[in-house]
Amino acid sequence: MVSNSAGGRHPRRSGSRESVEPGTQLGALEAYAAQAHGYLGAGGEELSQLAGLLRPLVLESWLRSVRGGVDPMDVLNERGLRGADLQRYRDAHPVAALMPLIDKLLVQDTARTGLIVVVSDQFGRVLSIHGGTEQVSAAAETGLRAGDDLSERRVGTNAVGLVVRTGRAAWIHGPEHFLHRMHQITGAAAPVHDPDGRLVCVLMIAGGVRVAKPEILALVKAAATAAEMDLLLSAMRAGRPGAGRNGERGSEAGDAGRLGLDVLGLGQPQLTIAGDRVPLSQRHAEILLLLAEHPEGLGADHLALLLDDTDLDNGTIRAAMSRLRAVIGSTVVGSRPYRLRVPVATDVDELRVALDSGDVDYALRLYAGPVLPRSTAPGIVDLRDELRVRLRTAVLSSGDSGVLRRWTEAPEGRDDATAWAAYRATVDRDSPLYAQIEAKIRVLDRRMGADATQMQRYGS
Repeated sequence: MVSNSAGGRHPRRSGSRESVEPGTQLGALEAYAAQAHGYLGAGGEELSQLAGLLRPLVLESWLRSVRGGVDPMDVLNERGLRGADLQRYRDAHPVAALMPLIDKLLVQDTARTGLIVVVSDQFGRVLSIHGGTEQVSAAAETGLRAGDDLSERRVGTNAVGLVVRTGRAAWIHGPEHFLHRMHQITGAAAPVHDPDGRLVCVLMIAGGVRVAKPEILALVKAAATAAEMDLLLSAMRAGRPGAGRNGERGSEAGDAGRLGLDVLGLGQPQLTIAGDRVPLSQRHAEILLLLAEHPEGLGADHLALLLDDTDLDNGTIRAAMSRLRAVIGSTVVGSRPYRLRVPVATDVDELRVALDSGDVDYALRLYAGPVLPRSTAPGIVDLRDELRVRLRTAVLSSGDSGVLRRWTEAPEGRDDATAWAAYRATVDRDSPLYAQIEAKIRVLDRRMGADATQMQRYGS
């Protein structure tokens, strides 16, 4: 589906490639992206060569994919949301109300051209795929299937994943995709936001080289804009806040765009603002996460209790909020009560969605570690415990040897005797692995017995 010509100047020497339009220099894009895959396979210091071969937006995505451990040779598997589970999730999703409009604006005409339309949720999960039977089947072989996850963390660079990551329209052509199995497709995708600026879904037109034209990207962006207007009109008719005044999206906080907050794991908490990552102090991360968990807002007294079970006075809260606004902008957090005026997408929310959808494998991939592990704030401790218990329960219930192996290799599951026993149940008794797992369980049993004896000795 992609052309093999490699003409044109080196893309890095023809000005900024951030503004390259679809349909321009396609041969060069393919040739240099193919060369970049060679360096990617070599790894190590060779990765420094990628900067001269890829568009900046694509380069950044590739590097994130490398850091995230995505395998460019990843093969298609059966993981994903399927059947009745997918149907329930799709029916309950806000995009269900938009489907008649999407069908009218995109699906009906696009299907007749031999292209397909992909509709994903706000996290990159494919809700539905529309097009001719032959085209949908061909797309499925590359990984474009209803129920599959197209987020950048799962499959690396692709148009839907970039939109989810950045909140902006994007197109990815052929070998610009991180995964080799996606090299035969081109995708043009655009975001649909609700009146408050939250990402609702992503629309993508995909197919062969014909998608790499400016008018295709323009078409999908126009459909996304129409869907946003439909959501805005619905909000205005229902009298919901955030619909704006005189039909505008009137919150000045809307200028701040969409924020991302990463709090899982031992690393320093990070806030993403307009694509840039900003390190946060633990206290600021605690406040932002608690506000994201309470969209209705928190009074100063309530916030103080969630941050510290001792007597934290309101003056200390006001000072902390003032310092936080200096970091993230004065319009992001409102007062009386304290509440977010800009959508903040957290990795905690993404983990919850993965668990809700039954995708335990992806949940484990997301779970870099406990929520703000150094925090002693009561509200954070409760959240940390909730997520760990939910994840562990899902792992133990999965019966998936790969999932159980990854959990028992992780710090939190390393000494989890119940998980090791569940892992043992998935392994052939005659295999060397079974003996290794059995030995580990015996070590844990002896340790637990020793601990119990010591507790009895000291009267605990």
